[in-house]
Amino acid sequence: MKLGLAIGYSRARLDIPVTLVQRAEELGYDSVWTAEAYGSDAVTPLAFLAAHTSRIKLGTGIMQLAARTPANAAMSAATVDAMAGGGRFIAGLGVSGPQIVEGWYGQPWGKPYWRMRDYVAIMRKIFAREAPVTHDGREIALPYVGPGSAGLAKPLKSILHMNPDIPIYLATGNEATVKLTAEIADGWLPMGFVPGAMEEYRPWLEEGFKRAGNGKSLKDFTIQASVHVEVDNDVKAALARLKPEVALYVGGMGHRTKNFHNEIMVRRGFGDAAARIQELYLAGRKDEAIAAVPDDWVDLKSLVGPAARIRERYRLWEDCGADSLSVRSRQPEAIEVMAQAARLN
Repeated sequence: MKLGLAIGYSRARLDIPVTLVQRAEELGYDSVWTAEAYGSDAVTPLAFLAAHTSRIKLGTGIMQLAARTPANAAMSAATVDAMAGGGRFIAGLGVSGPQIVEGWYGQPWGKPYWRMRDYVAIMRKIFAREAPVTHDGREIALPYVGPGSAGLAKPLKSILHMNPDIPIYLATGNEATVKLTAEIADGWLPMGFVPGAMEEYRPWLEEGFKRAGNGKSLKDFTIQASVHVEVDNDVKAALARLKPEVALYVGGMGHRTKNFHNEIMVRRGFGDAAARIQELYLAGRKDEAIAAVPDDWVDLKSLVGPAARIRERYRLWEDCGADSLSVRSRQPEAIEVMAQAARLN
């Protein structure tokens, strides 16, 4: 199994852990992944990291669809890929949630399934440069001829001769969108993927491959799972440090009726805890919400504790069906321990 390093998005102050990424590259990590919510963006840090690394792949985990048009996403991906020497950029895409889509970007939530399908199709046409780009989609059309249009639109072809093979991964988690991912994408950033989850997802993936109609299979597809890693001789203390983020995402990162992270927790058998965390968090009782996060849930989706425990439990992830595992940590010791566990050197 390959390893990636997920550095996420910056908090109040921009902090790109260049030294940590460089060490991961030295150790043999395959990729580094950035993110965005409603602060730092996912693409710019990768341009910076491209200048400070030589081999490691540069992935967005994720670019939010509402943040930029598909043309701009293609331009950004192709520009960083060219700056990095070609063949290093991975365009990871996702829809985020309606609170961010409508509240931050001012875009309609619409039909995310069809928006993803249109978005990927347009990006692929732009990368290919086979003709001026036109697309008549359910959610996105080029040229634009809707309300406010000047009626003067002209199909265009990229000036930059882009790498036509920039891979596109989708971050999805429900049945319809996982099938779509398998059909149209090169890889998958699965939500809620833990050891044992492949049993649920495999039929959806196989159906998507069948829809692609070109003999596509898992051999032509990358599953990029992710796991929190925290090295500490005190397992309980390590679990406790990861609970605030769980409470934030399960309780508050989304509306009461539309929270993907809460839904995943329910599907994994922690429905009562998910409901309680959300209830407390939305009532402003954040400390109680954090305390309500079960140790078992954090342990299921994380690798925590002494190095020996992490190496032992890593075997479950090694056999989980993913091709690569992104280490979600900025702890230097965690990067080293995972390299040992994966036998990178």
